[in-house]
Amino acid sequence: MFPFLKRFVNLFALLILCNALFAQNAPLASVPYVVMVSFDGFRHDYVEKYNTPNIKEFIKQGAAAEVMRPSFPSKTFPNHYTLVTGLYPGNHGLVDNTFYDKGRDTFYSIRQRAKVEDPYYYGGLPLWQLVQQNGMKSASYFWVGSEAPIGGVYPSYYHRFDDTVPHKNRINAVFDWLKLPEAERPHLMTIYFSMVDTQGHDFGPNGQKTKEAVMEADSLVGMLVDGLKKIDLPVNVILVADHGMYEMQNKPEYFIYQDDILAGLPKDDFIFVNNSTHANIFMKNKAKEDSIYNVIKARESHFKVYKKAEIPVKLHFNTHPRIGDLFFVVEPAYSIYSKEALAKKPETRAVWGVHGFDPSITPEMGAIFYAKGPNIKAGVKIPAFDNIHVYPFVAAILGITPPKVDGDIKVLEGILKK
Repeated sequence: MFPFLKRFVNLFALLILCNALFAQNAPLASVPYVVMVSFDGFRHDYVEKYNTPNIKEFIKQGAAAEVMRPSFPSKTFPNHYTLVTGLYPGNHGLVDNTFYDKGRDTFYSIRQRAKVEDPYYYGGLPLWQLVQQNGMKSASYFWVGSEAPIGGVYPSYYHRFDDTVPHKNRINAVFDWLKLPEAERPHLMTIYFSMVDTQGHDFGPNGQKTKEAVMEADSLVGMLVDGLKKIDLPVNVILVADHGMYEMQNKPEYFIYQDDILAGLPKDDFIFVNNSTHANIFMKNKAKEDSIYNVIKARESHFKVYKKAEIPVKLHFNTHPRIGDLFFVVEPAYSIYSKEALAKKPETRAVWGVHGFDPSITPEMGAIFYAKGPNIKAGVKIPAFDNIHVYPFVAAILGITPPKVDGDIKVLEGILKK
């Protein structure tokens, strides 16, 4: 071969290789980034109530919902998992922080490490798994489900939950991830903070300690936004919460006792699971269901009891086997207690905070949703919406087509830049 022709062929081959590499990497290079931050228990009105400067500035530059309604029950684990699956708890199976599973005849609890890490309990396709199926990496600094190999898959980078990890370390992890080489850089990052919920439970939504926790959350948002300004990447930030908080009062009339509800009933015929704002009865003897239901129905006072098939459709909570044959929904301000438990540990606080109530009738359960970034319209206010719609929204930012879920991109697509 003539030398010049050989050089031409080699150059042509090199051009083809470069073009192929560009085609392979171009889609990834053009995909933006999403950082979703959850402040557990951050009620929808805390920003105004406590005058948070950094979050107010964040809202001014982005989009904000009047309220993001949690799914029922308005508890931590069900709603964090709804945010990353787009499914109601009654469909993804993580139906409460603690629940009974008939399939294994056992209880799941958020404090049982082996259960938390067992993929058996988690349905749906989590966002990190969806992202990785589409050729990108994901990262999580604490999020419900991220510690279990759901579908055999973990997030590309994740941490086992340890709430003693300094809050600033979690924010700094975002910067570290974004400074990785492009091929190793996660396009989805989720971060979780518990302090607003913790103080809200202990002192109620109006407590000074709760205000301090909210202000700490605000400072972390400021730290995140300031740090991202120094990173030349198209990063979208979404601030969410799993639920709000209701102030409970230590008055006898607000205490419902399970001992009174179940008095005289044959305890060997069922399993009773008390979740305070709601409860389940799983029948061991189905032949006794009607008689037990009738007795409890006659005792209704500030709660409603339903047969599973009759649970209100609005709750989206009547199909999964982890939901009881009989189901109790408690009115806001009230809660179900055990006399034995209270005898061992009396309630001495004047007020405290609780969540779990029906969000459709309890405004205090409302959570936050704020979003800002290159793919988000600025200065947009949107009406209240259900948290199932966050999943397709995140997928849309990342250019991913999600599977069929309960959420619908149409609800939030109006805040996306075309």
